[in-house]
Amino acid sequence: MSTPHPAQLASESVRRIAPYAPGKPVSELARELGLEDIVKLASNENPLGASPAALAAMQAALGEAGIYPDGSGHALKQALATRYGLAPAQLTLGNGSNDVLVLLAEAFLTAGTEAVYSQYCFAVYPLAVQATGARAVVVPALPATHATMPLGHDLEAMLAAVTPATRLVFIANPNNPTGTWAPAAAVESFLARVPATTIVVLDEAYLEYALDAGCGDGLAWLARHPNLVVVRTFSKAYGLAALRVGFAASDPEVADVLNRIRQPFNVNSIALEGARVALADGDHIARSVALVAQERPRLARELAARGLRALPSAGNFLLVDIGGAQRAAALNGHLLRQGVIVRPVGNYGLAQYLRITVGLAQENDRLLAGVDAWREGGAR
Repeated sequence: MSTPHPAQLASESVRRIAPYAPGKPVSELARELGLEDIVKLASNENPLGASPAALAAMQAALGEAGIYPDGSGHALKQALATRYGLAPAQLTLGNGSNDVLVLLAEAFLTAGTEAVYSQYCFAVYPLAVQATGARAVVVPALPATHATMPLGHDLEAMLAAVTPATRLVFIANPNNPTGTWAPAAAVESFLARVPATTIVVLDEAYLEYALDAGCGDGLAWLARHPNLVVVRTFSKAYGLAALRVGFAASDPEVADVLNRIRQPFNVNSIALEGARVALADGDHIARSVALVAQERPRLARELAARGLRALPSAGNFLLVDIGGAQRAAALNGHLLRQGVIVRPVGNYGLAQYLRITVGLAQENDRLLAGVDAWREGGAR
């Protein structure tokens, strides 16, 4: 009898996980094709980058790189509490919002329990759930032919899927990768009817771009719903994707549970300081949101004029129907050769689509020129 490899000692649920596939880095494309002028519109990053004030604060913080961070994140928690009218005891800091999502799964899911999420949800939800051995209940999204919110969350069906075994329900508002969203009234109605024994995780990673769409602000609902956890990030509108800092806001007792299993020093000193200062730079956030508000509809119109339909989006990206999996793969390959990186989403079960981040005007024009060249070359 042969001795099993040590890797086989891992739990079956972990061994069955397909690792998260990030967007293609600029450096990788440069190595592959020898390109120097590359536009990345794949990972929903802020094309304006970080706030200059935050950059200066982080540079200053490098002087204490030899000292462990404040494990409690006191200064950032105080800033968040002041900004949003919360108590510091309601906050859990994470190494990006991904960290907080995993903490929630680790804290509340076990074999024999369930988690509910939508069909085209953020890829981290299934990964986090599967690692715990809990049962994933995947609720079909609204159909692609839906009049107002194609591929969006079907909140009524998600509510109907909740059972006494359901510990977590994940709702992304707006959702990645679809860009779709649920109106505030629909989310509030869901919260009012979900059992108190089920925690609703409201992932608002893209909320700064979506307030004009009527998504609502989940933080305003915390006082009425102790089973609500709101998750936010500094990676998107705040332009701090490389720093990895996010947070959860919840009932203090839920936050206490999360902070018991949170890794010590899970947010580094540079990220803590950068996020604290970025939070106060309202002008930079306003410029970032205004850029998307101007360029997102323009990009959607220009793509539509080229026969490519973008789904309604409240994020800083568009999910674009290319008209078939082969066409999507062909356009993606063509754009890569043109030095434009977008995101294929076949791993989400959306092979006929490409997700395109809204960039600067000149970056979006570069993308459109690439699409034009593809079409002129006899795209099929």
